[in-house]
Amino acid sequence: MKYKLLLIALLPLALWAQESDSLHSQAVEHTRVRMLGVGQTELLDTYLSPEHYTGGEFRLLSSDERKSRKYENISYFITHEAHLSLSNNRADNNNEFAAMYNFQYAVHRHWQLLDGRLLLHAGPGIDANIGMLYNMRNGNNPTQLKLSLNLAPSGGASYTFTLWNKPLKVNYDLMFPILGVMFAPNFGQSYYEIFNRGNYDKNVRLTTVASTPSLRQMLSLDFKIKKCTFRVGYLGDYQQARINHLKYHSYSHMLMLGYVSHFTITKK
Repeated sequence: MKYKLLLIALLPLALWAQESDSLHSQAVEHTRVRMLGVGQTELLDTYLSPEHYTGGEFRLLSSDERKSRKYENISYFITHEAHLSLSNNRADNNNEFAAMYNFQYAVHRHWQLLDGRLLLHAGPGIDANIGMLYNMRNGNNPTQLKLSLNLAPSGGASYTFTLWNKPLKVNYDLMFPILGVMFAPNFGQSYYEIFNRGNYDKNVRLTTVASTPSLRQMLSLDFKIKKCTFRVGYLGDYQQARINHLKYHSYSHMLMLGYVSHFTITKK
């Protein structure tokens, strides 16, 4: 019953995304962002270890925005993120390796203010995560699998201005999950029990803001060098969960650098 509530919550997004505008022959605006990031992460997963681990992280981000052909104030966003990290504990005698992939899809409504210099956008979205943590000294349970799917509203703002006769744009974007499902072993339960012996013990759980208070945000600046638009910014990714008597958090602080391209595609 509880998973039906999640499907009902996701239904409006799915219906909104089914835009039957292929009969309209006009240009469709696209914005593409590609970025690389380096920074620091802090990890805690009490299934693997009660210790905090800190280290470096490398991240790839790919984001595409497509304006609607039917509704001029609607855009569709698709974002892919992949990140790798290697961290060590406070005693510096053990390491954890993390590999994660994140997918986001959102439908946003746009508003223009201050003669178009200030743009606001917000709307519903989904947030999916898959990945793993590997503790290099654990024997019986060295790996923790990360799987989750969330209903996640998102939004942001951008402001265009001129400095020293150069056009600049500052952007702020954020996303936070409010309802979802997550896979997690129970305290003391091995993956052998789950997958080989089929001992299910509430391993797929409904999550809310209370059990997984998380947030992704980015503050960035767009600037031009000749005809190319570049973006530099700060990405803060704060993921938390308290499920099945286990605690998990991943706090990442990233310096991001990449480029932005704008183009149009005409479909008939």
